[in-house]
Amino acid sequence: MTNTRDFDVVLFGATGYTGQLVAAHLATRASGLRWALAGRNHEKLQRVAADIGSPQLPLLVGDSSDSAFLAQLSSRTRVVCTTVGPYARYGEGLVAACSDAGTSYCDLTGEVHFIRQMIDRYEERARKSGARIVHCCGFDSIPSDLGTFFLQEQARARWGAPAAEVHARLVKMRGGSSGGTIASAQEVMRATSKDPALRRMLLQPYCLNPAGEQRGPDGADLLKPQHDPDFGWTAPFIMAACNTRIVRRSNAVLGYPYGRDFRYDEAVATGAGPKGFLIASGISAGTGALIASLAVPPLRALSQLVLPKPGEGPTRELRESGFFVYELLGTRGADRIKVRVSADKDPGYGATSKMLGESALCLAQDAARLPVQGGSWTPASALGNALVERLNAVGVRFEVV
Repeated sequence: MTNTRDFDVVLFGATGYTGQLVAAHLATRASGLRWALAGRNHEKLQRVAADIGSPQLPLLVGDSSDSAFLAQLSSRTRVVCTTVGPYARYGEGLVAACSDAGTSYCDLTGEVHFIRQMIDRYEERARKSGARIVHCCGFDSIPSDLGTFFLQEQARARWGAPAAEVHARLVKMRGGSSGGTIASAQEVMRATSKDPALRRMLLQPYCLNPAGEQRGPDGADLLKPQHDPDFGWTAPFIMAACNTRIVRRSNAVLGYPYGRDFRYDEAVATGAGPKGFLIASGISAGTGALIASLAVPPLRALSQLVLPKPGEGPTRELRESGFFVYELLGTRGADRIKVRVSADKDPGYGATSKMLGESALCLAQDAARLPVQGGSWTPASALGNALVERLNAVGVRFEVV
């Protein structure tokens, strides 16, 4: 059935800030690819197609609230790649349509409650239709999830067994925020402030694991400065709330290749000595202030006046000069292995556009070599080595240090 569809990939949300960057990346990798742009405004879609040097691209015009349009879109393509968020507000209809049509799907969400709801509501439908539903295909959570997968592949090759623990640290980063990311964070805080049960669920370290598998040795995420003998002082990383749960889900849905007692944690490395402690303290205070500004209604209203709005984001110069370096340390007894995941573009946008674009291409072009069939997956569990190879080819590097 999939061979008879009009397109290999449709990019939905192509006129948004991040969508335009993903479109530009796909245009550089689209040799032999049948693809299209989709969004709400025909004129803006035409402009994006012209800007990326592909004015001949088919354009599909419709809204995320139009179920008939979403059903038609999903039935015409093998893969839908979407940047339309906040996903909890605008994303469910597309997940439902893809799950029914047997169309694979990838997104950029970091909204854990949305992921949990989509698993609960649509995983069985996706399994039956053959749709691979893959969330978190950007800076949330590919460096963490695919980095851990890559480390464990190296560990098994060297030791014949996986690392029992992985400690992931964001070592360096330069980049900016977009209004879409801020809007997603505000949506999470708005939802949890209204629903105590949802808030309790999100605090569970294994909340994205399958039913009956939501337990393990890991505890709460880091909330204050802490000294790490391998990395120096560390601070909370706001994206760990999503990334850690995605890594744990990967282990569970793949049948525990990392082990049932596998432990994983994530933080920002700030360096050694008094300077490292001061930086960690500053990040901790800033993270707390940001969360408060998004969680408390009066502060949330005030933050909307100063934070980027949807459609806004870092300048081209900032994206081009940005970078990130993740280091992941795996241990098993006395054995130790460290891997690095890095890129030379702004992590949330320059690098993320590559990660999402290559995830879509992987689903479309590497389907025969992917390790799973229909269902709700993570980047590591669904795309694995095929995506590692693709990302290495476009400058998002995975390497043993």
